[in-house]
Amino acid sequence: MSQEQKIRLQKILADRGVASRRKAEELIARKQVKVNGRIAQIGDKADPRRDHITVLGERLETASKQKYYYILLHKPRGYVSTMSDERGRKCVAELVQDVPARVYPVGRLDRESEGLLLMTNDGNFANTISHPSRHVPKTYRVTVRPSITEEQLVQFEIGMEIDGKKTAPADVKVISQEPNRVVLEIVLHEGRNRQIRKMCEQLGLEVARLRRIAIGPVKLGMVQQGQWRELTNEEVKRLTASAKPATRRK
Repeated sequence: MSQEQKIRLQKILADRGVASRRKAEELIARKQVKVNGRIAQIGDKADPRRDHITVLGERLETASKQKYYYILLHKPRGYVSTMSDERGRKCVAELVQDVPARVYPVGRLDRESEGLLLMTNDGNFANTISHPSRHVPKTYRVTVRPSITEEQLVQFEIGMEIDGKKTAPADVKVISQEPNRVVLEIVLHEGRNRQIRKMCEQLGLEVARLRRIAIGPVKLGMVQQGQWRELTNEEVKRLTASAKPATRRK
């Protein structure tokens, strides 16, 4: 493999499930990655089939030897969707220590939210599902206070401006309604940071509980909080198929 054909090191690490590309760059910057015994630098490339790559002293498995894991985790409230946290907060990594490989989150679910979080060591799968251009729908069960009007429901459906950019139309329906408490089902087709909380705040609604119950065709089901299960091969295929092809910029 010529130098031109070699692959950037952060992509290799992401594809092998070590970390996301951004986190892989941080590992390289902290001098925790070596190629053929030499400390790697940002921008380095390698041949994953021939080069001896180590991360924190452990050799990276070749693609032919690696088994991919696709995990559905029921994230409880109070956990951050990272593998470690410099502030000492509880991380989802603590909940998947018995998975036989290092898996990392596909996208995020904020600390005070709960529900379905996918984790994997397949970098290509993670990128396919989480990339904003793929528009994989995500379904949430949201409890808001005090009540909701028809005009507020319409705002969810037509979109609103948050952080200087208009949101994509969301699907929303009322599941139940009691005095000072409404349960909504909201389907988002984009993945912006804390989007539902920011939309509710803009509409004057207090979010009492936010739980993700589905990503594409995969549902949370009866998995208990803090527990996980592997996706079936059929679920992986259906989930990948639900990701729309990325549009190329002209």
